[in-house]
Amino acid sequence: MATTEFTKPGRQFTKTSPDPKHCEPWKRHIIRQLKYRDKAQKIVFQDVIRSYVNLLERCAQRALITQGLRSPPRPFSSSEDLSSLKTVTGELAYKVLELQQEIKIKDAFLERQHARLHDTQNSLMAVELEKARLRSDVKKMTDSNLLLKTKYDTLHERYQHLDEDYRKEKLHGSDVLEDMIHLKEQAAARMNHRNERRLRARQAGLHKEREVAASKSLNTDKVPKSVSLPSSPLLRRNKSGEDLESSHLRAFRSASVTSPRILGSIRGLFEKKRRGNSVSSLEEDLYTPQGVCLVARVPTKVIHAVDAHELGINAVRFSPSSNLLATGGTDRVIKLWDISSGMLHYRGTLDGSNEGITSIEFDPTGSRILAGSYDNSALIWRLDDSVPKFTLTGHSRKVTAARFKCNLRQVVTGSGDRTVKIWDLQRAACIQTIEVLSYCSDVVCSEYYIISGHFDRKIRFWDSRAASCTQEVPLQGRVTSLDISPNHRELLSCSRDESLQLVDLRMSNTRMAFRAEGFKCGSDSTKAIFSPDGSYLAAGSADGGVYIWNISTGNLETRLQDMHRTSVNAVAWSMSGEYMVSVDKSRCATLWSDI
Repeated sequence: MATTEFTKPGRQFTKTSPDPKHCEPWKRHIIRQLKYRDKAQKIVFQDVIRSYVNLLERCAQRALITQGLRSPPRPFSSSEDLSSLKTVTGELAYKVLELQQEIKIKDAFLERQHARLHDTQNSLMAVELEKARLRSDVKKMTDSNLLLKTKYDTLHERYQHLDEDYRKEKLHGSDVLEDMIHLKEQAAARMNHRNERRLRARQAGLHKEREVAASKSLNTDKVPKSVSLPSSPLLRRNKSGEDLESSHLRAFRSASVTSPRILGSIRGLFEKKRRGNSVSSLEEDLYTPQGVCLVARVPTKVIHAVDAHELGINAVRFSPSSNLLATGGTDRVIKLWDISSGMLHYRGTLDGSNEGITSIEFDPTGSRILAGSYDNSALIWRLDDSVPKFTLTGHSRKVTAARFKCNLRQVVTGSGDRTVKIWDLQRAACIQTIEVLSYCSDVVCSEYYIISGHFDRKIRFWDSRAASCTQEVPLQGRVTSLDISPNHRELLSCSRDESLQLVDLRMSNTRMAFRAEGFKCGSDSTKAIFSPDGSYLAAGSADGGVYIWNISTGNLETRLQDMHRTSVNAVAWSMSGEYMVSVDKSRCATLWSDI
């Protein structure tokens, strides 16, 4: 057995515990549990025990002081008792002062804690109010979301039904189109067969009439006097000296008298033959060369300005007759304007594009308009119809440029998908695709060559017959536009290095650069053009001005400003040389002249 003594204030305890070495295992386990509980409870009540001991000491001191104050003073036996009493009294006074100071500190701390608790309670109340408000908002939002979700589900279900109907109608439309094409092909085949039979019958009848006419003898006595003999400068005689010409004329006259339809038939055959051998189509027959502008007048002032579109304008072009203007913008339409009395008068709208217009060009007859679009296609309109006649689809990115070729039967398009395509308008199909190695910003073309400008700072010349690049001209910046001079001898390029480059197509290494203080390309599609007489260059700038250079001197001729609030995207010069139009990103079209 082991004995342990421990003392508490006022008490003495003796604890006898068995020797752990000689106890049973279960006893040792109980002893460990008791020690653990004793230790745990001792730690919890240690501060209480310490405070209790301090209170007991204070009570003992207070009882001692009280007893001393109540008992009659007794004379001190000696000086030692007096000094010890003084010492005890001083110590007690010092402790009293210390306790009072601690009480003041505790009271101040308690006041601060009360103030902090009050502030915290106020903040908690505000937070609770905010929490209630947020819960109300969440509930409202949840209800609104549920309502929107219900509407969305309804619309989604409706959309699925409509999409399914659309697909069915699209399939039905394609089937109907195929049936219609098949019927048209059959009708064309039948018509061709009938025409062939009619032609063969006509030729057989004509041949028979000739044989009948040749078999009949000529009676000169019955020839009316009103019939005159055709004259001929050639006289041929046979061996007997008889005029051969007279015999031929007699036969011809006899045939004419007996069958008056023969001459008309022969004339019709020859006219058909001439038409069949002609190399010009109907549209080319309608083409009449426009007059050449001898001297272009440099504009000096604004005569009219109008907000032409709902959004920014990307392209502008005059018709060959100079009395009609076309503008195209990001609002997906082309607008036509008549120019009379120095003003732009709205004439009509050509729609049908699914995205914004990037470029515009008239054909030389002025009867058709070709446009490139952001919807990866090019469209062709007739001026008398607001619906596109052709839609040329096949590019995978936006069509940045579209041009008519010289023969008017073909169109060239350039795109951001790094291809240039050639289209046959008779079939409305792509007949050739040229891989151009870089983003194509603009194209110009002649009969056999295509010139393209690119974002890799190069101008490339392509032989359309072989689809091969024959030459490259490097520049210092991205090419934004190309234009060819009226005499087809010079090429103008505008690039993002804030300059215009003039390339001599006869000697492509000969170049001139045109710059000006303040001129800056506003976008990757800024257009620069020649004047109609080939003497000036014009381009719009990011500062809203229009800059015009003189080619012969290489200097800036004039700067037209104070009309456009934003960057000028494109300019157009009329073929008469009288007017110029500039368009900008803020939908404004401005008409300039020197009058």
